[in-house]
Amino acid sequence: MTTRGVLYVHSAPRALCPHVEWAVAGVLGVRVNLDWIRQPASPGTWRAEFSWQGEAGTASKLASALRGWHLLRFEVTAEPCSTAEGERYSSTPDLGIFHAVTGIHGDILIPEDRLRAAVARSARGETELAAEVDKLLGKPWDDELEPFRYAGEGAPVRWLHQVV
Repeated sequence: MTTRGVLYVHSAPRALCPHVEWAVAGVLGVRVNLDWIRQPASPGTWRAEFSWQGEAGTASKLASALRGWHLLRFEVTAEPCSTAEGERYSSTPDLGIFHAVTGIHGDILIPEDRLRAAVARSARGETELAAEVDKLLGKPWDDELEPFRYAGEGAPVRWLHQVV
């Protein structure tokens, strides 16, 4: 079953750009040439975004292929399909990678065991419940990536299809 998604490379040093393309090509099975533009939110870095189509699980493969580079900020999304929920991956140099399952309308779906653990930590006085829920929703990643998202408005989007 195929799904669709978008890869947003919010910021990458110029020297890393071809490596990102190679990593994405390795996952999608097609040659990838991204349209890189300067990232005004972080001078000296570049950004690119494109839409892809592939098997369910492609978003996790893309995130895994890109997560090893410390200077890279990116997000990968996948729409839900008949065999899988949607997904969202966010990654920043300081926070690492965040993963969330998303529903048909893009809402983050939090498994009950993670909610129970957050409530338990709060009840023990280890943390505030609001802070725990913020982490479950990816708020720290959203806060760090938001300036990079706005800087990318109007950027071109390119469709890529996975070869099966």
